[in-house]
Amino acid sequence: MADKDSVEKYLENNPQFAKEYYDKKVRVEVITAAFAENLDIKDPSSYKDVSQIQEATIIFDLIKELQTEEAMEKSMHKVLQRICLLVNADRCSYFVVRARNGIPELATCLFDVTPTSKYETNLVNPLAEIVFPTDVGIVGLLATSKKGVNVPDVKQNPKFSDFVDKQTGYTTKNMLAAPILSGKDPLGVVMALNKVGGTEFTKVDEDLFNKYLNFASVVALQHYTKYMWNVESRRSQVLLWSASKVFEELTDIERQFHKALYTVRTYLQCERYSVGLLDMTKEKEFYDEWPVKLGDVEPYKGPKTPDGREVNFYKIIDYLLEAKEEIKVIPGPPADHWALVSGLPTYVAENAFICNMMNVAADDYFAFQKAAVDETGFVIKNVLSLPIVNKKEEVVGVATFFNRKDGKPFDEQDEQITEALTQFLGWSVLNCDTYDKLNKTEWKKEIAQEMVLYQTRASLAEVQEILNTKDKFDMDPEDCDQKEMYKLLRTNIPEAKDVDLLEFHFSDFPLSEFDLIKCGIRCFFELGVVEKFKVPAEILTRWMYTVRKGYRDITYHNWRHGFNVGQTMFCLLQTGRLRKYYSDLDAFAMVAAAFCHDIDHRGTNNLYQTKSAAPLAKLHGSSILERHHLEYSKTLMAEENLNIFQNLQKRQFETVQHLHDVCIIATDLALYFKKRTMFQKIVDATEPMPDEKEAIAYVSNNPTRKEIIMAMMMTGCDLSAITKPWEVQSKVALMVAAEFWEQGDLERNVLQQEPIPMMDRNKSAELPKMQCGFIDFVCSFVYKEFSRFHKEITPMFDGLNNNRAHWKELADVYQAKLDAIANEKKKLEEENKKDGDGGKSKTCTIF
Repeated sequence: MADKDSVEKYLENNPQFAKEYYDKKVRVEVITAAFAENLDIKDPSSYKDVSQIQEATIIFDLIKELQTEEAMEKSMHKVLQRICLLVNADRCSYFVVRARNGIPELATCLFDVTPTSKYETNLVNPLAEIVFPTDVGIVGLLATSKKGVNVPDVKQNPKFSDFVDKQTGYTTKNMLAAPILSGKDPLGVVMALNKVGGTEFTKVDEDLFNKYLNFASVVALQHYTKYMWNVESRRSQVLLWSASKVFEELTDIERQFHKALYTVRTYLQCERYSVGLLDMTKEKEFYDEWPVKLGDVEPYKGPKTPDGREVNFYKIIDYLLEAKEEIKVIPGPPADHWALVSGLPTYVAENAFICNMMNVAADDYFAFQKAAVDETGFVIKNVLSLPIVNKKEEVVGVATFFNRKDGKPFDEQDEQITEALTQFLGWSVLNCDTYDKLNKTEWKKEIAQEMVLYQTRASLAEVQEILNTKDKFDMDPEDCDQKEMYKLLRTNIPEAKDVDLLEFHFSDFPLSEFDLIKCGIRCFFELGVVEKFKVPAEILTRWMYTVRKGYRDITYHNWRHGFNVGQTMFCLLQTGRLRKYYSDLDAFAMVAAAFCHDIDHRGTNNLYQTKSAAPLAKLHGSSILERHHLEYSKTLMAEENLNIFQNLQKRQFETVQHLHDVCIIATDLALYFKKRTMFQKIVDATEPMPDEKEAIAYVSNNPTRKEIIMAMMMTGCDLSAITKPWEVQSKVALMVAAEFWEQGDLERNVLQQEPIPMMDRNKSAELPKMQCGFIDFVCSFVYKEFSRFHKEITPMFDGLNNNRAHWKELADVYQAKLDAIANEKKKLEEENKKDGDGGKSKTCTIF
């Protein structure tokens, strides 16, 4: 009987005999002992039959494995064990394909897997991974070419690299390997090394390997799909929650970043992260540069951001999530702060790069702490650091994430999620910047208003010119009794009848501008609103004086025009008997708005504001000047010592502000043509009403009708100069024309545009004709309908018709001159033509 050694030697020397023998005679117990499942097989005829039965069991076992919730590595380990057994490889390994910092790489995941090795032994610790780029070795070739290989002798393959062998001390002789793909993207590489009992893997081994590689592909794809679902879910949640918090907080960048970063902490899946905010100062104050220029201080030689700022983290916010959640805010962090001491955040701020680092303890470039960074025992393993860049491409901060929760290095998907977050945070800085600019603009506006009001607000001395409490009571106004003040003020202002305040033919020419201030105060006393609404005498006087100072010293739209419009509104209410439709509060607001309707007019119209791209045109889209006058009048209301409506109730004050809106915006002639038809319908409805009470109820019970009439009243007041006696109207018309010509000069000289005839001083002789056209096209309707509406307003319509007759007469004289010139020109042309036809040839001349 042969001994064991001689049998082994014979079988090694006769492999073909061994193969045939095992195929026919091998015992079932020996085969089944090699597998996890014990099979009860009886009367097998050959090894091939046993193999087929065992293969079915392996497949069934793998299918069951795919249904479990175990980690990908554990399922892949079992697949590799089966592959190793079936192809009779010495060992198998699985390399994952991933990317960091935009560079693809391969890393060991399961290493040295044998049919009997334990999962825990083969699973590679993330800190002990062997990592190499995809352009190294046969494994790298598979990841890029995406095709499997069977290498009989690795030494004969030029692509082979002994990089891993040197790391492990193992000697690779031959290999069978293939990539696992998701579409066209490689997920990993499965490799079987060193055929046992042979010099190379056979075609049968290759087919078997490729067959079972499908199971490895299913495991990897299942994990990849689940992982990518998790990635996209986290990405969407990060963006959704950060967006909601970013727009929830606009006051400052620190609160904005903190709210967004804290809210998304559960989706970042790291143990802690730190955000460093950079000082955005680009230039130092001149006095900070003196020590450097004097040589007392060394110039700054440290790192700078790409836009030239010194890298200075003025605040660090630490989010500690590894155990009990804790947030620490460190203003002016020291250089040895645990998140800064390595120098990585400074490097990222300087270069605006994304840095993804694994196993940082082994890194030589950055000085990461190898021991615990604080009393909690936290040790830094992996780091992902990203710049936070705003829309101007400026680095505003650096976000650094430490230690992925599953222990693995941060990968490309982590980079994309955190980059999306930091990009969103960077862009959202624009919200804070815009909010800050808006606040600064508002503050500048308030300062400008304060400066303007300081210059325009009536001083105590100016108020005393009218009130005169010093001479009368030897007291300042605030110390006087209000009733005594009313009596004193009444005596110091002219009576209405003495200056024709209640007449439509009122003229301001005999009065000084100071007198007009007094007349304005008289209008409010005549309305009976001063004492009823408890308007302090000092406030009323100061408001009236301030309104006068708010008008610019220009040719026509000055204080005199502003007063005339207020006086006409007063006259329409009182003499025209339109007040019966309105309350005392309405009348108070209407007259006040009329006085303010052109305050701070610039002497040019809305169209010029638009053409010249004036700031007012950029601020207001329509009714440009009118909205400016309205804002100015409301600014006066906002000042306590100028607010004549200060003692009204809240609802009453809101009514006053609304009536100011209606009255002042209505003076835009562009809106006049929209409201004239509505006004005419009201006149048509009330004209046949025999009972005055019925007409009053028809108007006063409908707020819209009241506002339409009010708006038309403002148009009538604004144009009222056209209804004044001829000696007044002719002078005013020349002032209006002069202001128009001044605008025409600006259009010609500044804007390089030809003005329209009305603005062209070269066509001043056509003024009478243009006045007739203006009366017919615009003015006639207003006063004709008002005279129908209330007979008491007929004097305005009569004055209009009288002035038109005068303008028509002047226009006819001018037209007669033009006709005479045209006739003379025509006569000369006919005579020249007659002389030219005196028998002479038209084609030649004989000298």
